[in-house]
Order: sequence, then structure tokens, then C-alpha cells
Amino acid sequence: MRAPAGSSAPAPAGMAEATTEAVHHGEQKHRIRRELEANLQILRRVLGVGETFDVLVKPSRFAGRDAVLVGIDGLVKAEVLLRIMQALAVFKPDPSAEEDARLWFTQVFVEGMGFIEVDPAETLDQVVDKVLMGPVALLVDGLDHAFIIDVRTYPSRGIQEPALEKVLRGPHDGFTETLVSNTALIRRRLRDPQFRAEILHVGRRSKTDVALVYLKDVANPQLVRVVRDRLKQVDTDAIPMAESAVVEHLVGPRRWWNPFPLVRFTERPDVAAVHLIEGHVLVLVDTSPSAIILPTTLFHHLQHAEEFHENATVGTWARLIRYAGVLLSWVGPPLWVALVLDKERLSGLPAAWVRILGPRQPAGIGLEWQFILGEVGIELIRLALIHTPEALSTSLGIIGAVLIGQLAVQVGLFTNEAILYIALAALGTFATPSVELAQAFRLLRVGLLILAGALGIPGFLLGLLASFVLLLGTRSFGVPYLWPLVPFDGRVLARVLLRQPMTVRIARDRTFPRPLPEREEEAGGAQPA
Repeated sequence: MRAPAGSSAPAPAGMAEATTEAVHHGEQKHRIRRELEANLQILRRVLGVGETFDVLVKPSRFAGRDAVLVGIDGLVKAEVLLRIMQALAVFKPDPSAEEDARLWFTQVFVEGMGFIEVDPAETLDQVVDKVLMGPVALLVDGLDHAFIIDVRTYPSRGIQEPALEKVLRGPHDGFTETLVSNTALIRRRLRDPQFRAEILHVGRRSKTDVALVYLKDVANPQLVRVVRDRLKQVDTDAIPMAESAVVEHLVGPRRWWNPFPLVRFTERPDVAAVHLIEGHVLVLVDTSPSAIILPTTLFHHLQHAEEFHENATVGTWARLIRYAGVLLSWVGPPLWVALVLDKERLSGLPAAWVRILGPRQPAGIGLEWQFILGEVGIELIRLALIHTPEALSTSLGIIGAVLIGQLAVQVGLFTNEAILYIALAALGTFATPSVELAQAFRLLRVGLLILAGALGIPGFLLGLLASFVLLLGTRSFGVPYLWPLVPFDGRVLARVLLRQPMTVRIARDRTFPRPLPEREEEAGGAQPA
């Protein structure tokens, strides 16, 4: 593109390369020059025009001035941009503004742009960042500002019900990978002027959009500040794993060994809205359909939306059955192994009760190793189902659950009782609403099995005590993980264990204990247990 008439010559090559490098690394702010070709020379180098096919540079002209559009192919609504350019083509600014660049810019911005989402940009750094996010930049010769026109559109799938949080009744919509759509789904349920969705950019290269969502008059200001500061302090090139990478930066590096999840994930807008009303904070990450809820306790991970779409009595029954299944999956197999291997300590019990424990027939390997191999087998089946086409997943499940188990008993590796308790533990694991919590209990179960097999009942009790101590020392952004059990709050505990009618109200400040610790480093899960 030739230099417009009346403009100065382009910057020397060496100077342009130095400026390009500085713009690329964000070392300092470089204001937009009034010479259009000088700005284009830098933008072409930074954005790789000619080297990458999807960067669009479209020369144009309106109101007697040369202009250029810069955008990314595939992220632009072409029909909307076409209408904007058609409006600009017939726009004629006041002749008195020709000598005043700022007045000319204002007239075009206010009168010529028949579009709401238009913002000014003063530096090339802003232009580059915005263009890579999707909006289009319009640069005009003679102006030291650019127009940022937000006509972006992202490739996305339609709204579907989350596969892990299905309900029989109630809404069947779910979050998608588009941040704006997710905030809209929440706003549809919370038409509250106190609703806040702060936008931050994480990653030096990815500059991923991350939204901090909360109700201003409900959420704890200290909690909001701590989460905001930690998001701003994330020091990484990119977060391609979306919410998983954000959680690791929020929680901190010193809790990697603790298997219990310190945040809750949900793909349901109604669940996210309920937690906002209770005073929780959400973190939404662009390209992820999961909302991060914090702080959370153990009992938050055991809740499911289905309970609240049923009658209070039916919901309570379902909740208690779920709790029993989770408890069985955690301590059931290790307790049975400990009792069977330590029968001499049960001499005070009736002989019939001891005989019921079994096993009726010996197997080729020890009981504890039967369960550990069973856990490995179930995990292999789970991983295989993830990578198996949906049309074959049912067949694979039947083969893994029935055929392999039956053959293991027939060849003498496993006992019938071991297969039964492994299956019951697996049911309890799959009944746990939180996948992360189910995996944590699975790891603890393996540890309890090893201790029970080595030391019998004392080993089981020792492992159970260690697990309880771990839970006691776990805190999610300053909130005790076992609350309202420890510290004890009877009224809230009754509400957690029993699905109470919606007409029974609990004070909002009792959804989790307040105030949070004053020391910022204690407000997350990074402190020692």
C-alpha cells in the first residue's frame, strides 16, 4: 500500500524492527502516529502479515481519507462489519473539522459509527491486543487514535445439558466454551444490579479472558480482593488447559499433594446462580464450559441439582443414599479387609457373624491386593471408556464389568466377596457428584487398603485417623473443609444432611463461616495443613 498523500516517509527499517520488538513484548506503550503507513509497517511485522494467512489487512477510504481495517479471519462477523463500512462510506463530517484531528475523530466516533461496541485506542499495543482477541481495528490517515470495532464471533457449539450434571426435571441448559454466553446464562437468572463480572487477562501469550463474577453486596470483599489479586499475579505464558491451570495458580503450589478439591466445578448456570446468592465467587475462563466456585467445603461437593427439583422428602432420601454410597466407597472395602485379616480380634462376636464375613473360598492372592488390582482395573476401564467411541462404550463396559470379573473368580485370582465389594465401592464412586472428590476418596481408599492389609484393624484405624486429620487441616480460601461439622453448626449441618423445603430460610452469612482470615496468605488453600 502506497503512502497517503501529504504523509511523511515511513520509519527506517532498523527503527521499525526495534519498535516492533517492543510492541510485541509489551515493554512500553507506543502511541499511534498520524502517518498511516508508519503504523501499518509496524503492525505488519508484529502480526506477521504475509507469513500467516488469517491476518486480514483491508485498505479502504472514507470521508476523503485513506484507512485500513485490521482483523483476524474467522473471528469477525463479516455482515455486521459490512454495514458499518457502508455507513462510513456515506458519512460526511463537518468541513470545519478537517483541520482538527481530534474533532474529526469525535464526529466519526459519535455520528459516523452506527454501532454500540466501538472503543478508541491510543497505542499500537492496544491495537495488537484487541485484534488478536477478535475485534477489528480501523486506522485512518491523519489520526493518532484508532477505532476498535467489536464485531468478533467465536466458533462455538450450541447450548447442551452437561453430561456430568444431568437432571430429570428442571433446566437442561449448560455453559459453553464462550465466556459472554456463560455470563448471559447467569444474568438471565440473576437480574440484579449488584451483579459484577470483572474481566481480566491471564497469560503473556494467550491473554485469555477470565471473568471474576460475584454479587457486590453479598460476596465478602476480602475474598473478592484475594481472588482478584491472585488472578493478576498469575505469571505464565498461556493457560491452554483453561480452568484447570487457573485453579492451580489460585490454590498455590504447596497443596499439590492434597487430593481433596479446594474449588468446585459446575457447568450448570442454575447451580452457579445459587452459589452467587449464597455469597460464593465464580471464576469463568474463556474456552472452558466449567465455572469455578469458591470457597467450598466437603459438603458442597456432595450436593446435586436433582435433589432440589424433587419433593423435600424425596430429595432428603436421595441425599442420604448418596452420602451412604460415598461413605461405603471410602471405608467399605478397607474395613472388610481389616476385619477378615484380623478375625482373632473379633472373638467376642457371635460365630455366625464372623462366618458371614467370609471369604468362603481362598484365592490365589491376598485380599488387599485383590482390591488394589480391582481399583486398577476399574480405573483402566474408566480411561478406556473416555477414549472409546460412544457406539462401543456400552460393549466395553459390559466386557470390563462382567466378563473380566467372572473370569478372575473362575481362575482363582479373586473371591466372590471381593468382586461384590469392589462393585459396591465403584457404585459409590460413580454416585459422587464431584469427579474430583470421587478421585480423592479413591486414592484414600487405596491407602487404607494397604494399611489394613499390613496391620489389620489397627492399620485401618490409623489410616482413618490420618484421613480425618488431613480433612481437618484442609481449608478452601480460609474456610474449614469440614464445616459445618468442624467447627460445629447444628442448624446448618441439619440443612446439609436434610433437603429442607425452600420456605425454610437460613441466614446468608451462615452459608460458610465469616469473616475470612485477615492474612492474605491464609485465605486460600496454600497454607500448610
